[in-house]
Amino acid sequence: MKNELDTNLDFETRSLDTICVNDSQLEHKWYHNLKYVFVGALFGLVFIKAEIISWYRIQEMFRFQSFHMYGVIGSAVLVGIISVFLIKKFNIKTIYGETIVFHDKTFNKGQVIGGVLFGLGWAITGACPGPIFAQIGTGVTVMIVTLFFAILGTWVYGYFREKLPH
Repeated sequence: MKNELDTNLDFETRSLDTICVNDSQLEHKWYHNLKYVFVGALFGLVFIKAEIISWYRIQEMFRFQSFHMYGVIGSAVLVGIISVFLIKKFNIKTIYGETIVFHDKTFNKGQVIGGVLFGLGWAITGACPGPIFAQIGTGVTVMIVTLFFAILGTWVYGYFREKLPH
């Protein structure tokens, strides 16, 4: 029995798809997704308490006036590095028993262009994708406009993906 990894060896192209290589075909009841609501609410609460959603904190970061946001981002990167190391070292699997596979990525100029656009949008709006929802949840309803354009930008990228420099 061949799995998807055996039939599709173009991992770079595959990684751009919205379906994961380890996609699970399990069917679940509606309440199965409540755990994601709980984790999302907890994530938003942490964002609020850590002042990550504060427009003023974000502006301090881009003006190099405070270490706060750099400390938060740096600690997240450190946790990510340690997590990937442990997953690889102990061959940790998903909660459904699927193998976690990491693929090497090649560097290209499109990543620099995308990073600059992302940073400009972050500096102008005071939000990156995660905190947008927490900001809306705290009553900063003007962020609905930012959310709309973030979704629109994602759609535009998906539409022109094949023509962009990857």
